[in-house]
Amino acid sequence: MTREVFITHVEREQEALRGFLLALCCGKKDDADDLAQEALVKAYLSSAGYQDKGKFRSWLFKIAYNTFLNHRASIRNTENIDEARTLVSGSASDSGFEHQDLYLALRTLPPKERSAITLFYLNGYNVKEIAKITDTSEDAVKKQLSRGRDKLKEQLTINQ
Repeated sequence: MTREVFITHVEREQEALRGFLLALCCGKKDDADDLAQEALVKAYLSSAGYQDKGKFRSWLFKIAYNTFLNHRASIRNTENIDEARTLVSGSASDSGFEHQDLYLALRTLPPKERSAITLFYLNGYNVKEIAKITDTSEDAVKKQLSRGRDKLKEQLTINQ
């Protein structure tokens, strides 16, 4: 892939990538921007190996997902909703986001469940596509979606 083709693809997918990472980062815009930048650098460095067999967005999201997981490896996997509220209220989180409660609830999910929920509901990927992006089986994705939905429903119901 040439540099110009890569730039064209990135310009088309950049907003979706940032939205995906913003949801994974639970509204922390600075973290999402940092991860997006890191993912784009990794994608550019790997672009010579990109086969135009699939969607560029899926390929890019897979890189972003792995970048997110690597970032999260050094951070505690889950936090309770009260800790999340404290962090958000004292951070530079995207306070204008109208779905802040969803971000707070997403923050309580383990990264794999959060990713599955985000890819399925916020980005419109189906189970098969999510399995490919996350390098897991379709059954694992279905379980992650089911567990994630149950936990989100519980968190959102408790905090209403």
